Amino acid sequence: MSDAVGPYPAPSLPPTFGPTPAQTVGPYFAIGLTRDRPQDADAVEPYHANAIELSGLVLDGLGDPIVDAFVELWGADPNGRFNHPDDPRGAAVYEGFTGFARAPTDDTGRWTARTLKPGPLPAADGDGLQAPHIVVTVMARGLLRQLTTRLYFPEEAAANAADPVLASLPDDARATLIAQRVGERAYRFDIHLQGDAETAFFVL
Repeated sequence: MSDAVGPYPAPSLPPTFGPTPAQTVGPYFAIGLTRDRPQDADAVEPYHANAIELSGLVLDGLGDPIVDAFVELWGADPNGRFNHPDDPRGAAVYEGFTGFARAPTDDTGRWTARTLKPGPLPAADGDGLQAPHIVVTVMARGLLRQLTTRLYFPEEAAANAADPVLASLPDDARATLIAQRVGERAYRFDIHLQGDAETAFFVL
């Protein structure tokens, strides 16, 4: 005797799919954090005499631009002081300088922000100096947590060579943290989230 319940096979279940990157995080970047606050893209007044411009692309593992990400920058002033009351050396004194910028990517995946070039900073252990750098944080569709890296300046070769953070990285990773100078006061810093050219990110 057959164990079959009827003459027809049991219906197969439909395939199941996991959430897409847009579902896990959503398009809140442009809606809540960048679209209505274009002034956040500058850490200094745009026409400040010492302002520098930083720009670049945010790219995925295939090298394609990510058009709905944003980049946050946090840096010291030219004296190496942060615009924050907890800085033990005293807060930054440059008028119109906040030290913080949040720049969205455009339709080509490019972000642009203006700030002041920072000065050297004390090393974390208090022994020596860190090279001038800016802390860079990236958020994008599909990322449940931000990615954090650093931007260093190519003309600071001696300071970069002595920087304890850069010294802790292998040569190929170290190279991903050095911006490219593209003008007298302009730098390009592309951020690769994955792939062969992946930017070095830090666990905080």
